[in-house]
Order: sequence, then C-alpha cells, then structure tokens
Amino acid sequence: MSRLTGWWRNRSSAAKVELYTRWSFHFFMAIEGLVLLAALGTAPGPVAAVLVLPVLAHPVLCGLLSSRALDWALGHRERPARLAAFATALTVVIVAALFGLQSAGETGEDNATPMIVVNTVAFATGALSLAMAKVRHMVLLPAAGAVLAGLPAAAVRPPAEAFGYAAGVFLTSLLLTFTCAFSAWLLKTVYELDRARELQAQLAVAEERLRFGRDLHDVMGRNLAVIALKSELAVQLARRERPEAVDQMIEVQRIARESQREVRDVVRGYREADLAVELEGARGVLAAAGMDCRVEVEAGRVLRPEVQSALGWVVREATTNVLRHGDARSCVIRLTVPPEAAAGGDGALTLDVENDGAPDAPAGPPGSGLAGLRERLAALDGTLEAGPLGDGRFRLRARIPGRQLRGLEVRA
Repeated sequence: MSRLTGWWRNRSSAAKVELYTRWSFHFFMAIEGLVLLAALGTAPGPVAAVLVLPVLAHPVLCGLLSSRALDWALGHRERPARLAAFATALTVVIVAALFGLQSAGETGEDNATPMIVVNTVAFATGALSLAMAKVRHMVLLPAAGAVLAGLPAAAVRPPAEAFGYAAGVFLTSLLLTFTCAFSAWLLKTVYELDRARELQAQLAVAEERLRFGRDLHDVMGRNLAVIALKSELAVQLARRERPEAVDQMIEVQRIARESQREVRDVVRGYREADLAVELEGARGVLAAAGMDCRVEVEAGRVLRPEVQSALGWVVREATTNVLRHGDARSCVIRLTVPPEAAAGGDGALTLDVENDGAPDAPAGPPGSGLAGLRERLAALDGTLEAGPLGDGRFRLRARIPGRQLRGLEVRA
C-alpha cells in the first residue's frame, strides 16, 4: 500500500495542491465531453454529423489550454496565446454552426442546441480565464460569452429564448470563470508561501552563521591583535638580544591559551541545546506548519545539563525530520521518567517522538543526523531507535539508563 500511495506522500504540500488543481480542470473537461456527447446523442442527424468532430475536439483543446495556462501562471512556460485563440475560434465556430443550422431549419425542435451552446461557451471562458493576467479582463469573459450566444440566438429565435441563451451562458460562465481563476490564484499563493517558508529557513541559518561569526570575531579579534603586536615586539627585542623578548613570548603564550579557552566556550554554547527551549520550539514550529503537536512531559523534574543537552538535540533533529520527510498531520513528543530511573535504578528515561503521515519504508539511506544523535547518546550510555510503527506512523525513541540520571532533582 505504501508503494501505491508513495507518489502522493512524497510530494510537497504545494505539489499536492498543484496536482489536485490540474486534475480538477481535467475533470471539468471530462464533464464537458460527457455532456456534449449526451447532447449530440439526442440531436437531429444533420447537427450530429456536422458538429461531432468540433464537439469532440473542444474539451481536449480546453483541457490542453488549462494545463498550459497553469504552467504559465507558475512561470514554467510562456503564455499559451495561440491555444487561447484556437479555443476561442473553435467555440465561435460551434455556436455559429448551431444557429446556422437552426436558421436553415435543420435542427427542428431539439433540446441539444442549448446544452451545447451553454457548455462550450462556459467551459471555454473558464479555460481562457487561466490565460488572463488581469482580473478586469477575466470579468469581461462572461459578458463576452453572453453576447456570443445571445446575438445569434436573437437572429433565429424569439427574444425571450435569446435572452434565456444569454442569461444561461452568462451565469454558467461567471461560475466557471470565478472557479478557475480562484484556483489558479490559490495555487500561485501556495507556491509563494512555500518559497517564503524556504527563504525564512535559509535566513534563519544565515542569521545563525552571522551570530556565530560575530561571537568568534568578538572573542578572537582583540586577542589576535594583541598577539600580533607582542609577537612583533618580541622579534624586535630578540634582534637586539634583549632578555625582555622572552617575557613578551610568555605573554603571547598566555593570551593564546586564553583565546583557546574562550573559543571553546563559544563553541560549547553553540553546540549545547536546552531541552525546555527545544520542546517549546518544536511545538511552535510544528503548529506553524499546520500540525497538531502535543508535548507530554512530567512536570517538576530537572535533568542534569548533559542529559538535557542530549535530549534537546534529539528533539531538534526529530522536529527537522518531521518537517522534511512525509506529510504528518499530528505529532506527539513524550518524555517519561520512571521513579526507579529518577532514583538512579534500573529504569530508563525515554523520549518518544511519534508522527503520522510517514512512509512505511524510508525514501533513501539514513542521514548523518541520526548518527550524530547516537554519538551524543552513547556518551551517556543511551540508545536511539527509529522506524515505522505501521499505519503510517513513525517513532523515534531515545533511552538513557537510570544510572546516568543520578543527581536528578524532583521538585514538589
């Protein structure tokens, strides 16, 4: 089953909306084709003989125009102006042929003509609206369709019937034009939001890099300048065989060691993760992505800093994987500390991150993120397990033995 649904699950949210939109337009064209064929089945022989090929070609041409127009709206190709012109010309030909046959008395009192006229003009205006760049041009399409159907009808039919043609075409065209134009706008908006989210993530990474670079500059800039000056002074003193050169080099050595310690402090702060911050961040990020995120943590327990750091990195990596892989709708983050584990006994602290919408089989080889987590947990004799649970659920479980939790405080 996962292979059958993988073609859908492996798509991004924007790609899913695009696929749904495209197939909705194809479905519209299929409806038009079925309605026109049914109308031709009840039409007199001359009408069916003259219009069978144009009527069969019209839904195909409108479907192709809709697909190309969507590509143009998304910036993948040029505007399909020729296809739009062909669709308009074919629609005019079908309407003109129908009313021409009516004026010649070939149609009789058939019910096929209204169905064919309304459907061909309405579906053509819907497809043409996708190739329009401005809303005011789209608004003119239903009125143009009403004129296209009403004027020829007024020449061969009573005024009341001609008005019925115009009104029916106008209302149907208005509905399809609004539906198609709104669908295209919605699809473009979804892609813009998707690109904005990617850009926001890139900006966050760039901001973090700038912060880290700024911290290193603040730490190392002054010390490196002092080291350069004192090294230059020591060279000058050494050339003059002055004993003060040794004192200057000792001072350089001291500053270098101090700089090394300060860099370690910066890197350590950069690499540490706070569990409470990561849990709240995971809740906010997943909720912003439209997921139902539930965090279940036993209140009142304070973990050792190294345990918090390791579990914080587990939450951070798991959240990243939930956002990056699959199409989850809900996620549960559960931290369990049995009493025996809190007392340093045989129990184990367990952190579970479960989500749905994940494929039963991984899409590719495991990344380096899980390997890094296993290394961090190994320093605490912990383990990491990750894999599908069935029914589209995926669980990542981190376990730290109770002997590593000695010193765990329990607040009342």
